[in-house]
Amino acid sequence: MKKSSLVITTALSAIAALALTSCETATGTGALVGAATGAAIAGNTGPHGYYRDSGGRTLAGAAIGAGAGALIGAAIDANRAAEYGPVPEGGYRIARWSETPGFVRSPCPPHVLIDVRGIPRGSLVRDPSSGCIFRRP
Repeated sequence: MKKSSLVITTALSAIAALALTSCETATGTGALVGAATGAAIAGNTGPHGYYRDSGGRTLAGAAIGAGAGALIGAAIDANRAAEYGPVPEGGYRIARWSETPGFVRSPCPPHVLIDVRGIPRGSLVRDPSSGCIFRRP
């Protein structure tokens, strides 16, 4: 009973953390997802292994998963930086929602409507008319 409540608590904590959008970089998101996955896997493994208690296994799995996720995320961030160039001073501009659902108005002149359906919130988008890069709201 104690083990299952720990696994449920860990899973609920991971879901709550994933609902927060504070991890805007791939490194942060990778660490978060890796920690949640590592904790879930380690919490459900059998009693054999280095740690005899489920809490120690869960914490060790979270730490290992966070490290692996952060490394993968850092590689993704490096690829994005090479593709989009250096981040502008003050960060990327954020588009504004338009009257049409699924479309945003580009923050760059000539401020055209851009279809962002299927693009995750916070992702970088290139304005096809000006080449300007901005973030999806």
